Amino acid sequence: MTIKRAQRPLLNRRLDGFGTTIFAEMSALAAATGSINLGQGFPDTDGPEEVREAAVRALRDGRGNQYPPGPGVPELRQAIAAHQAAFHGLTVDPDREVLVTAGATEAIAAALLALVEPGDEVIALEPYYDSYAAGIAMAGGTRVPVTLRPDGDRFVLDLDELRAAVTGRTRLILLNTPHNPTGTVLSRAELAAIAELAVERDLLVVTDEVYEHLVFDGEHLPLAAFPGMRERTVTISSAGKTFSFTGWKVGWVTGTPELVDAVRTAKQFLTYVSAGPFQYAVAEALRLPAAYFTGLADDLRAKRDLLSAGLAEAGFRVFRPAGTYFVTTDITPLGGTDGFAFCRELPGRAGVVAVPNAVFYDDRAAGAPYVRWAFCKKLDVLAEAVSRLKNL
Repeated sequence: MTIKRAQRPLLNRRLDGFGTTIFAEMSALAAATGSINLGQGFPDTDGPEEVREAAVRALRDGRGNQYPPGPGVPELRQAIAAHQAAFHGLTVDPDREVLVTAGATEAIAAALLALVEPGDEVIALEPYYDSYAAGIAMAGGTRVPVTLRPDGDRFVLDLDELRAAVTGRTRLILLNTPHNPTGTVLSRAELAAIAELAVERDLLVVTDEVYEHLVFDGEHLPLAAFPGMRERTVTISSAGKTFSFTGWKVGWVTGTPELVDAVRTAKQFLTYVSAGPFQYAVAEALRLPAAYFTGLADDLRAKRDLLSAGLAEAGFRVFRPAGTYFVTTDITPLGGTDGFAFCRELPGRAGVVAVPNAVFYDDRAAGAPYVRWAFCKKLDVLAEAVSRLKNL
């Protein structure tokens, strides 16, 4: 006799609704139609040659071809600590306060799994990178969005709305600055207010700072440097965006020994270790001269300006990003109201692919008219995209 269990969906309820990412869908559409892909945020050129050669050298020398140390190779942990001191004035112990991860995405997931109990509330700035929602769901937390809203040519944070979102169940704030997808860079005053709130309400903060060197207007300020925040902040960054090696998936966490130990506890059961030879190369990359980092921002600023001007000329309302790889536009001046439909039709209309911002919102209607474009591409590619968009 066969006993049948009650039928239920195969997918864990926590991940219900998290199917194939929009980036996979739109990149496949770009490939199928031969369109210019301004949807997914990866560069179309590799990073510095000396960094690539450092990876090759590590492979040939047998460094990292077997399991690297769980926290990351010492050379990289030391380079991360030196980077935090040089750029942000943060003193970090490379042996106890640094953890190397499989990119920032794993770092975020591990931090949420380690620090969030089922039922805890996690505040995230909306629109938010899609892995945030999945990470909170996997941890059993409750997502509480605080929405950045258009104000002139940028998106801004309402600090009163943020304060009102904190309840007795709030465990942590998941912060992203420079912010993907809006390009907002939180100011010193905004960060100071967030720090005061976190201290007052005894909250943890996980900060995603992967675009720390991609700031064009204003400055990037790590929240961990604000009074009372070092002991309650998990700081996350990665090499992918800074050095244009997104496929290497080398990220890191810094924080107090207690926080890093907590994140490591979860991380060790995800990938355990990763990217052995690339860790040595990223260690060398982090020690590049300061001119490299300023040159990177200058290059991307010029690309931002080119694409932003072209989008405005094509008829979009453009929100000028202060940082990141991305510019957001409003499609309503062109008669559109549905970003999904617009992006799915765009390859046929103009031979260009973008991403609908609605995927980054809990309230899909609030994000419906917005579309995100990546400008981390060659200048001639951006110029061709702008030329094609004029047909709209």
